Amino acid sequence: MISLIIPLYNEEKLVDELMDRCLGVLNKIGEDFEIIFINDGSTDHTLEKLLYHKEAEKRISIISLSRNFGHQAALTAGLDFASGDFIAMMDGDLQDPPELIEEMYLLLKSETWDIVNGKRRSRKEGFLKRVVISVFHKIFKNVSGLNEIENTGNFSMFNKSVLHAFRSLKEKIRYLPGLRAFVGFRQGFIEYDREVRTDTKSKMHLRDLFKLGLDAIFSFSKTPLRICIVLGIIGVVVFLFAGIYVLIAKIFGFALLGWTSTMLSIYFLGSIQLIFLGVLGEYVFRIYKETQDRPVYFVKEIYK
Repeated sequence: MISLIIPLYNEEKLVDELMDRCLGVLNKIGEDFEIIFINDGSTDHTLEKLLYHKEAEKRISIISLSRNFGHQAALTAGLDFASGDFIAMMDGDLQDPPELIEEMYLLLKSETWDIVNGKRRSRKEGFLKRVVISVFHKIFKNVSGLNEIENTGNFSMFNKSVLHAFRSLKEKIRYLPGLRAFVGFRQGFIEYDREVRTDTKSKMHLRDLFKLGLDAIFSFSKTPLRICIVLGIIGVVVFLFAGIYVLIAKIFGFALLGWTSTMLSIYFLGSIQLIFLGVLGEYVFRIYKETQDRPVYFVKEIYK
């Protein structure tokens, strides 16, 4: 059986097209399937539209969360409830074409791969968003050591062994593309061109992408801490030589009077210390969130 997991947040305008295209490709494959929609605290008519379609198609399940817990939490809920032998997950904005699920399934069925990732060959979002995402993927690949992650997102399909591996990962701050690369297995790719949303603006604003990027980097890398150490060493070396210069200037009487150099030194060291505190704070915050051990999401109602 195939399980297709789709999180939705205020997507009432796209539900009908999304449903038609997903049912079309799954019926074409010809295997038994379930579509698990996660209503992530939508405040529009997304849930009502899903329930309307469920009346006609009993293989649709709806997991309605108690509030908006975020994209990664909603996908996690879908993974917890999935029961298929092959599990696909995708965003609900139709930027990732559901029609590729058939090709992913055939690759998994042939036992060539355990995981098939959708790899974006090109994107049609705004220029600034494309630049930010591209820079993030480059940085994340280099600092995490997970080379499979570049230009991939949530869109993927994998077998039940990978699902069990996902479920064994218990961290609360989650970045699923990174976790998918972390679990290993045989990973393949299907390249595609990511479409732009045609109905409304993206639900993922730059601030949301920035937060997700920080979660990814701080969850999979100690590089920020190493950067702090390197900067600290550089600062010590620079001011060691500066101190020697000042002493020599004092001894030979050509030291310049004034506070400029002193104030610049104070500002420079103070700025580095604030950066260090900020980096340490990010790690401490994530340790705090993990030790709280709160559930990633709460389910309000299940429609099966």
